[in-house]
Amino acid sequence: MGRRTEESTDHPPTANHRVHDRHWAAELRDAAFCAGVLLAVLAVVDTAAGRLTLPRTALWTGLSLLLFVVLLPPRVTAGPGWVATRGLLRKRVVRTDALVSVRWVDGVSRRLLLRDTHGARLELDPDVLIRDPELWRLFEQGTRLSTDRGLLLCGRTAVGQLSRRIDGETVRTVFRISGLR
Repeated sequence: MGRRTEESTDHPPTANHRVHDRHWAAELRDAAFCAGVLLAVLAVVDTAAGRLTLPRTALWTGLSLLLFVVLLPPRVTAGPGWVATRGLLRKRVVRTDALVSVRWVDGVSRRLLLRDTHGARLELDPDVLIRDPELWRLFEQGTRLSTDRGLLLCGRTAVGQLSRRIDGETVRTVFRISGLR
């Protein structure tokens, strides 16, 4: 007999029910580790060459901090009818129950660009939704509401593609866990 926690999924979500990306802390540690390794390597190489000075140490530290900032993922949080990302400098919130557009943005990594009726925009890494079923459930419920209300004018295809990808990942996970593949 265990205690029920606020994180339990046995009860329906309430208005203040929030879900955070469970993998964000690990990604934060990875970003800090990469920045620390870069700083250590640069300091060791400079020390071995006999050229490590205070200005060069400050330069390498700044370069490592820049790498950390680039690698730092935004923290994704969702609740009933909304998704938010918090980056280093700003927080963006979009109403998933009032979406007018969901589209893919191609680049180095594929992103989802969400726009709601209030003009709010948010870029979201689809892997966050794929890795976290609870975030996906809240996102999908909101997009379904937008579609039912006739608000989602552009993006049913993108949401459908993401849904099929998540279903495929789920099937592969079930097969792997059951030992079928």
